[in-house]
Parts: sequence; C-alpha cells; structure tokens
Amino acid sequence: MVRVALSIDPGADPVSRLDVSVLQNRLLAADSGIDDPRTSKRVDFVGGIRGTGELVKRVDARGGVAFSLFSVTVAQVMEIADAGQIMPPKSTWFEPKLRSGLFVHTF
Repeated sequence: MVRVALSIDPGADPVSRLDVSVLQNRLLAADSGIDDPRTSKRVDFVGGIRGTGELVKRVDARGGVAFSLFSVTVAQVMEIADAGQIMPPKSTWFEPKLRSGLFVHTF
C-alpha cells in the first residue's frame, strides 16, 4: 500500500477542494484518460462500509489500482450547498441508509 498526498489549492471552489475531485482531475483524467467516472468502464465503486479489505481483494483478483479516500465532512457538504454547487459522483456515500418508508409514507 502506498500513500499519495496531492496538494489542494485553498483558493479553489469547494467542489475542487474535495479529495475525490483532486483524484479525478489531477490523476485519473490527467494520467489515465478517465474523463467521466460515471460512464467509464475502467472505474468501479466500492461502498465505504466494505472497507479497504474489499479494495485489496478486488485488486488482487483483477489487477489495477484502488484508492481509499477520506469521507466528505458535513462542513464540506454545507459549503458546497451554500456555493450552489453539486457533489461529484459517488462522493455522498453514507451509512446507515435511511429506510425509504420514512420519506414515502404519508401522515
């Protein structure tokens, strides 16, 4: 396992300062030609609840590289919302998931 640290421009907009944006813009798009993680067949997503062990298992089985990022904080989400921006794909994973009936049931 290798730890990579990429600098973040403190003057950048809130979305550009997210770890997932730095990874996408400075490594995946720049070095691997992965312009859109939503549609690229070269990108797979593993939910955070599965842990880094699942990442190791997949890389061992299929090859490639895996990245584990810090979670987005509530403060970052609020800053992005206040700026009128939207979160990048797969950056809003959270556990536990709320039961859908909570939002669908009419009182």
